[in-house]
Amino acid sequence: MWLALDTATDQASLALGLPGTVLAEESVLGARRQAAELLPMLDRCLARAGASLAALEGVVLADGPGSFTGLRVGASLAKALVHHRGLALWTAPSLLGLAAASGEDGALVLAVSDALRGELFAGAWRVSPAQVDTVLSPGVFAPEELRNRLPEPERIVGPAAARLGAAPTWPRAAALLGLVGRAGALARVADPAAWEPSYGRPAEAQARWERAHGRPLPDPVRPER
Repeated sequence: MWLALDTATDQASLALGLPGTVLAEESVLGARRQAAELLPMLDRCLARAGASLAALEGVVLADGPGSFTGLRVGASLAKALVHHRGLALWTAPSLLGLAAASGEDGALVLAVSDALRGELFAGAWRVSPAQVDTVLSPGVFAPEELRNRLPEPERIVGPAAARLGAAPTWPRAAALLGLVGRAGALARVADPAAWEPSYGRPAEAQARWERAHGRPLPDPVRPER
């Protein structure tokens, strides 16, 4: 049994199951609720699946880009579980989960979420039953820039899809379960203790500090020389 986590946006999602089979799933809306709710959500999903942590064989995590706080919460839980249980940790771009949830017909899917400052986190994929092909790697883009970087997408998904004229959608961790074992989808984390999510850009608090002080925020691990 696998645990899938997506905490990259204001809606956190957690799912238990096997590739292509969802045994239990929960979500919570509100970034401030994620840290308090994830463990109770996991407990409830385990109860509904009739399983315990001992049944887990791996964790698949949406690793960004997205909310700095949300990604830290999801990464902390994933790291704790893989360390405590000796599990494998696999990651996928959070936007790929959104694209995969929209279908597996090979259509060009553009997934977008809010990057603040008038920009979007965006990535594009073609998802088929056998593999995932990356057309645009996840990054930060102005909306008008996407029109120049991509052919016309067949579908636009994600929390910020309304910015591009489509209906918004929220991530579901269940979509990550479907990516397990699919070529081009997941990356194995060799050293979970040293790994960090792909935030996409500095946290807003860091950006404000750097604008106010006119210099990069010092790294507490690597002091300025």
